[in-house]
Amino acid sequence: MPAKSAFVPVKRISKSEFKDKEKPAQIRGSNIVAAKAVADAIKTSLGPRGMDKMIQDGKGEVTITNDGATILKQMKVLHPAAKMLVELSQAQDAEAGDGTTSVVILAGAMLETSQKLLTKGFHPAAISDSLLHFASKAVEVLESMAIPVDLTDNASLLKSANTALNSKVVHEHSGMLAPMAVDAVLKIVDPNKDQNVDLKDIHIIKKLGETVEDSQLVDGIVFTQKSQGVGGPSKVEKAKIGLIQFCISPPKTDMDNTVLIRDYAAMDRVLREERQYILNITKKIKAAGCNALLIQKSILRDAVSDLGLHLLAKQKIMVVKDIEREDIEFVCKTLGCRPIASLDHFTPEALGTAELAEEFQAGDSKYVKITGVQNPGRTVSILLRGSNRQVLEEADRSLHDALCVIRCLVKKRFLIPGGGAPEAELSVKLTQYSHTMKGMDAYCFRAFAESLEVIPGILSENAGLSPISTVTELRNRHARGETHAGINVRKGSISNIIDENVLQPLLVSTSAVTLSAECVRSILKIDDIVNVIR
Repeated sequence: MPAKSAFVPVKRISKSEFKDKEKPAQIRGSNIVAAKAVADAIKTSLGPRGMDKMIQDGKGEVTITNDGATILKQMKVLHPAAKMLVELSQAQDAEAGDGTTSVVILAGAMLETSQKLLTKGFHPAAISDSLLHFASKAVEVLESMAIPVDLTDNASLLKSANTALNSKVVHEHSGMLAPMAVDAVLKIVDPNKDQNVDLKDIHIIKKLGETVEDSQLVDGIVFTQKSQGVGGPSKVEKAKIGLIQFCISPPKTDMDNTVLIRDYAAMDRVLREERQYILNITKKIKAAGCNALLIQKSILRDAVSDLGLHLLAKQKIMVVKDIEREDIEFVCKTLGCRPIASLDHFTPEALGTAELAEEFQAGDSKYVKITGVQNPGRTVSILLRGSNRQVLEEADRSLHDALCVIRCLVKKRFLIPGGGAPEAELSVKLTQYSHTMKGMDAYCFRAFAESLEVIPGILSENAGLSPISTVTELRNRHARGETHAGINVRKGSISNIIDENVLQPLLVSTSAVTLSAECVRSILKIDDIVNVIR
């Protein structure tokens, strides 16, 4: 009988047990690849020669835009790290309003640099700390090249609004939209003390028809509804305007009920009571001196019945109904009136006064415009026109960016040159600064400084220039001390960008650098993705 084998079965250790060190590197790699894919998707839309994107949603609605935040918001992004870049562009949109494409491209370039440093064996925490130092130093350099601006200097504000609009689909109308944006913001701020602008005080009404050139700034208010009531006035001079939140229609009980009417006498009595009830309301409104009435939209019953409209028309009172609840505050602020919640409070003191309230035709619709308000609040309305829906929506987004640029100048009153000049200056200055540092920090600093050249590179590529020779010449000019040298897209060369009137607010660039650095740091610190499936 053969001897028993001394072989003992050994449990095979699976390879995955040795993979603990590999997993964080894989997660980081996949996060960086996903985030870079988002940056690559929108880099062709950077700058005045950037291309536009056509986005079609699930319902078949089409959007044509080259606004970074809009493109990313509409994209269905699944990867969590890619979602962080979408949120980054929205944060830039909220903070500065412009530079939403640049901030994502900067983050993509910084991530690419971080990936190269990781493959060389640098620790993610060291790269992250270095990036924090880099961002704060970059802000210092940007502030050193900033040009102070005075809010009374209309020309400088116009230049920066034009720069923001030049890269948009509606850039050929920038000559009209830029002054409109500047005038709108200056009407609602006090240059001496205001440090911010509430853009809710600028009401943009979008209406199809005519062209963007026919848009207008209204010093007053525009309602998208036409005046109601047959035979009522459509134009009222020396208007006394009341805004009511109660209904001019037969009252309703709290509970559902049924009234049984057995004969015509009872029916006549009901109709007589209803008429008397509504007549009483209209007489009180007329007695207060009101000749233009705004009625808030009601969800419980008709805000105003046909009988009410008829009686108001006979009293020569102009009626605009269905004022949205969220617009009430803006209307009150503009007209200097108070919202009236009950008939007892309908007094002359609660009314607003204006020179003219009139109905006007725009396209195939009629609107009501109130101008010459006696005690105007700090608000302004813009009636935006467009030949088709895509152009109208893009004009709205572009105007919003231009308004945000002027808001940036109210917050931080400095301008810097555009056209890739700030990024080239940062790259040169921070590379020089890295020579004064030691160890890993110096290496990281130099790598991140080089990554900033991605913006001028993409600008020149989108303009059909050679990126390598353009960026090399730009770097050379900045190294020689030409702080304001930038890419002149129109002439296809490097020139003093300030002479070309390409200026942007300091806040746009500083927030782009700090926000993109913060986003990259948080992506670098992630070493695992845990799926919690319920």
